[in-house]
Amino acid sequence: MEISEADGGVSGSAAPGGITRLRARVRDLWDGLSASERGVAQYLVSAPAEQIMFASAQALGSSTGTSNATVVRALQRLGYAGLPDLKRELAADFTAGQAPDVRLAKRIAHVGKDLAKIRDEVFDEARERIDQCRRLADTEPLERAVHALAEAREVFCYGVAACELAARHLARSLGRIGRRARFVGATGFALADPMLALGQGDTVVIFQPGRQLYELSLLVERARAVGARVVFVTDELSEAFGDRADAVLLAPGTPTGNTNDALTGLLMADTLLLALTTLDETSAVEHSHQLNALREQLLASGEQRNRRG
Repeated sequence: MEISEADGGVSGSAAPGGITRLRARVRDLWDGLSASERGVAQYLVSAPAEQIMFASAQALGSSTGTSNATVVRALQRLGYAGLPDLKRELAADFTAGQAPDVRLAKRIAHVGKDLAKIRDEVFDEARERIDQCRRLADTEPLERAVHALAEAREVFCYGVAACELAARHLARSLGRIGRRARFVGATGFALADPMLALGQGDTVVIFQPGRQLYELSLLVERARAVGARVVFVTDELSEAFGDRADAVLLAPGTPTGNTNDALTGLLMADTLLLALTTLDETSAVEHSHQLNALREQLLASGEQRNRRG
């Protein structure tokens, strides 16, 4: 198959990196694709990059006369984990080529004011990310992560910005099943205090999909220095930290910004929590009972104050 560099009409908002890699994969793997997969591949290299970024697998299936399953299968044959993986590559070029306010304006222009379309855009992307996260959730790294948390003296759950949601959720929920945990969301100079508290036998769980903050390397180095374990919940940083973490759990980030980055991180946190609950059901049930009892006391006390007031 001949694909020229001019094919695809890459819009001015996207640099050629992601599209160039896509074209190269299609050229190299063309002979191994089925007829329907070739239709998908041809469409992908011909459509504007931004159009692909905001399209669902179902929409691509309709545009190529195939199905969303065929689209996903074609992408996997081309070496992508799924549609979010391709979108991530295109989004990286898109992000590098334009300021955030320009990207936001284009995203708004694409969605328009049709509420049904807005709903579908959000739910389609969420479903694609969840489906890909499930495909990438190998049991081996999950087992290592569960053991790292189960054997921890204390779990440090680190997350900043959007990732703070997943980190706070994991820390709070671990406490509810009787495990010592704390949320850490400090950056810069303020991170020194929680790093000082980190000790042997602890486990650090880091939620960060793509941006390689310098704090991450320092936190991992500190954990290694004191004998603590590290679990990374990430998307793009698996290679950067894979050899320094006890377990890396893949949680695809948002390629467009239409869904929250914490979505798949929250799912991985819930998976870890349920697994830990099954390891010590008696303790989990007892702590749940105590939590409910404390809540009832607080509610009763509040009602008494209201009546006196």
